[in-house]
Amino acid sequence: MNAPLPHALREALASASLDDKYTLEKGRVYLSGTQALVRLPMLQKARDRAAGLNTAGFISGYRGSPLGGVDQALWKAKQHLAASDVVFQPGVNEDLAATAVWGSQQVNLFPGATRDGVFSMWYGKGPGVDRSMDVLKHANSAGSSRHGGVLLLAGDDHAAKSSTVAHQSEHVLLSAGIPVLYPSNVQEYLDYGLHGWAMSRYSGLWVSMKCVTDVVESTASVDIDPDRVQIVLPEDFAMPEGGLNIRWPDTPLQQEARLLDHKWYAALAYVRANKLNRVVLDSPNARFGIMTAGKAYLDVRQAWPTWGLMTTRVSASASASTRSAAFGRSRRTARANSRPASKRSWWLKRSARSSNTRSRKSCTTGAKTCGPRSTASSTSAATMAASGRCRAATGCCPRTTSCRRR
Repeated sequence: MNAPLPHALREALASASLDDKYTLEKGRVYLSGTQALVRLPMLQKARDRAAGLNTAGFISGYRGSPLGGVDQALWKAKQHLAASDVVFQPGVNEDLAATAVWGSQQVNLFPGATRDGVFSMWYGKGPGVDRSMDVLKHANSAGSSRHGGVLLLAGDDHAAKSSTVAHQSEHVLLSAGIPVLYPSNVQEYLDYGLHGWAMSRYSGLWVSMKCVTDVVESTASVDIDPDRVQIVLPEDFAMPEGGLNIRWPDTPLQQEARLLDHKWYAALAYVRANKLNRVVLDSPNARFGIMTAGKAYLDVRQAWPTWGLMTTRVSASASASTRSAAFGRSRRTARANSRPASKRSWWLKRSARSSNTRSRKSCTTGAKTCGPRSTASSTSAATMAASGRCRAATGCCPRTTSCRRR
């Protein structure tokens, strides 16, 4: 316990600094969600430099919870941002900030540009997203530059923790045709942020990243590495002639056709190629699934032990019927353990008798009777299970319209 530290460790501790979160090229650092957003453009600059691109970064927006401390964190890191050719200029309001970001994508439309492109970041809280939809729609239709790209940070305060109204931004962003990435933790702020710029460059769209209070105000130990994210360009998408990026001249109807016919599908192809939507736990005989995004994913995973359902019971080797049975036993055991010791044995015996009775039941559909392991078509299984007319735990046939137990 009181043994002296190794010499190498003492040297590392002696050289440690609070600025390591911005200066360390590779390794693990401890930072907040807000600080991760500050470090993000530095990582993008490092990636562009390694790829031989002479790019610069531009950040603008208007503060508001849960992104109320972004501007202060950016000002504190001013010298580190300058070393990565990143300029921070807060806006008078969200609209003017978004307009400035739109202008950064037009650098290469005119002669005399000194950069290959400008990657930009806009930030604002949910109501600020709402008031900026005019410029966001116009800018998204116009597009992003080939070596630039735009990452739009939408700060959402679902519970109105520090806002005058509860808000979320997905609906208005989707109405403008802007894809939404939803990180679940601080590490994904860095990973999804790099994907956001890459997707913006490839598809010509502005790409948003949803930042909720529970994540942006949290802290974590994260992996800092410009090469951590390996970008894969889609091979199943045919890029139209002239590409999808911003151009001039460009009429409104040409922009609309490019957006509706090509840009959205390019973004979907990017999502598939980089597996941004993925199955975390699977089963070869799954009867239903749970889809989550962002913070809700962690909430669901945290809720499973509360329900008495462990991840080992929903592993790929488990069948749907096994999962149902294990889930039922876990809940019954949890209820029994919460009862007084004098009643615990009686409750477990009652639960066991109930389980054996359910396992012997079948259901009748017309002239056919199917048992617990029926191989009948399951096209409406999810609908029947949700309505309560046919439950997976009883083994009822999913085709039945009225489940009658015998």
